[in-house]
Order: sequence, then C-alpha cells, then structure tokens
Amino acid sequence: MRSGLNLRSVLGLARTALDAVRRTSQPKPKPTPKPKPKPKPKPKPTPTPPRSPAGSAPSAIDIELDGTRIEYTPSMDGDPDPGEVVWTWVPYEDDPTQGKDRPVVIVGRRRGALVGVALTSKRNDREPQCEVGTGPWDREGRPSYAKLERVLEIDPRQVRREGAVLDRRRFDDLVVALGRVHGTTHRDR
Repeated sequence: MRSGLNLRSVLGLARTALDAVRRTSQPKPKPTPKPKPKPKPKPKPTPTPPRSPAGSAPSAIDIELDGTRIEYTPSMDGDPDPGEVVWTWVPYEDDPTQGKDRPVVIVGRRRGALVGVALTSKRNDREPQCEVGTGPWDREGRPSYAKLERVLEIDPRQVRREGAVLDRRRFDDLVVALGRVHGTTHRDR
C-alpha cells in the first residue's frame, strides 16, 4: 500500500507541476489602457509691438529722410552721435511686431531723435545698399552694407551701445548714396 501512496503522491506532484507550467506559459491578459485625455489646444500668442528690453516704446520707426539734419559729429562719450555705429532694436520690415537688435549708422538728427540706417552683413543686389566695409560692430569682421531704402528714427534712450565711429570718407559716401535713393542732397549744417 505504501507504494500506492507513493505513486499517488508522485502523480499529484506531477499534476501540480504541470498545472504550474501551464499557468506560467499562458500570456496574462493585459489591462485595458486608460484613454489619454486630448491635449488642449495652445492659445496662439498675440503679436506685440517691438519693444526695447525695458519694455518701452519701439526703439526705431521708419521715416522719410526729409527734415533730417545730416551731420558728422561722432564723440565716443557714451551718448550716440551722428557718424557712429550703434546697436538698437529694429523692427522687421515684413512684420513690425517683431525685430532684432542690430547695428545702425547714425546719419543725423530730427526733432530730438537720431536718424540712421540699419546695417546688414548680407549683400543684396535687388535692394539699394551702400558698402561701409568692416568694423568693430561685427565680431566676425564681415563687410557691412547700409540698407538705403529704410531710414529709421531712433530714440537715443533706446540705443544699447556704441559700436564704433564710421570714418568721414565712408560716412560721406553713405550720405551721398542715401541722397540718390531718396532724391535729396544733404550737407552738414
């Protein structure tokens, strides 16, 4: 009888082992994933006018050259003066609500404001430009071109830094080129 118990015990153990193998070899049902909430659409930012870092009015606005007192009076005294290359915020032509900090040659004054033209390092044969050469306003030493079609009135308080003095010959060449584009002649007054 003892052998029968042993056989039963062995068979019971075998059955238990076989059940355990069957249970572990069958894939467990995966829990159903919870539905992800739909992301809320982000509100579109509303355009804001170009601002100086202090959040005040735009630094530069487009104007006509008429009424400008052209002068060459650079003085590296911390104040922006005609004949100097300075840095200020300039709105983009195609989207005046945006812009960037860029070098500008100051060519004169008008009603207490400065008047200047923006510089670019990109030559464009489709737009009137005047090459002003290289200078410390461009860290990479690239030639710069004054954008002649666009004359800017600049609040002197919005100028962030003086970059350099443009030498008199290049300044005079720039003023002559500006006069050709805008149909005016200017001399120091």
